[in-house]
Amino acid sequence: MNCAWREYDEQRKDLRLSELHRCVLCKATWMSGDAVDCLIIGGGPAGLTAAIYAARFRLRVCLIDAGQSRAALIPLTRNHAGFPEGISGVALLERMREQAQKWGAALRGGAIHSLARRGGGFVATWADGEVAARAVLMATGLTSHRPDMSDDVHLAALAAGCFRYCPVCDGFEVMDQDVAVIGTGARGAKEALFLRSFTDRVTLIAPNGAHVLDADERRALADAAVVLANGPLEAMALAPSGLRLQFGRATKVFECVYPALGATVHSDLAARLGAAVTAEGCLKVDAHQRTSADGLYAAGDVVIGLDQISHAMGEAGVAATTIRNNLPARRPLLR
Repeated sequence: MNCAWREYDEQRKDLRLSELHRCVLCKATWMSGDAVDCLIIGGGPAGLTAAIYAARFRLRVCLIDAGQSRAALIPLTRNHAGFPEGISGVALLERMREQAQKWGAALRGGAIHSLARRGGGFVATWADGEVAARAVLMATGLTSHRPDMSDDVHLAALAAGCFRYCPVCDGFEVMDQDVAVIGTGARGAKEALFLRSFTDRVTLIAPNGAHVLDADERRALADAAVVLANGPLEAMALAPSGLRLQFGRATKVFECVYPALGATVHSDLAARLGAAVTAEGCLKVDAHQRTSADGLYAAGDVVIGLDQISHAMGEAGVAATTIRNNLPARRPLLR
């Protein structure tokens, strides 16, 4: 094929990436049936790590991202190895995008509408047309549920560090603060008890009314001196020292608030192809990140496991390597 991919092979260091992107992503190439080796759906830490690996494996890689990575909501993480002073999610993603493009991965913005089998591979449809691929990596992640709050308050509270989603990531940041957890049941109790190891002031607020807790959960919360407060949660507003919550008949300002309300896992595209999912909707994978659907792989928060950037990156490295090792069975990968 006379295109930038050949130029990439011959003159790797001198390739102008814009030419590569035009070649890989032109509709004429896709319409001719010349599939990319790997289509990555999702541009968070998992998807971008896989793009870096796959591009350096000399695979033709296309990553399509809907722009909804949870990592972009992180104002500053000090939990990611190699950044002792911390890094924002936006900055980390930008570095990763630059790195993926440096090695030839084609990155595009948009949402995939459908994913189907075609021949021995796949075809994905989106606003710009169709993408044919020999293998697909699902890095679609999940969306955390949040309380009823305006987008402006949500973003401002995240930036101020008084509204957080991941106590595993940043429980250390709320050391000795007055913290509220919005939730109930097993999920809410578990998160409140986890945060109790960072502060002795934790209140668990039921979002809709009275708490739904069994005897063991109530006993564990009482033993840990977690305060139980019934809802409903009626209002959230920024205050100089945190977030003002109106719940039940009470109003109180908390220095930090964590929602423990579950999440929506974005596994629908894969599930429609027969990929097995858990009761929560997470994609099931083997030790090599292969789903139960042949040629379909998954990494990151869409897979059941520890929802951490470093963990997503590790899964993505495994997935990209597995894709590289499996593809020669369909088409030799020779220099």
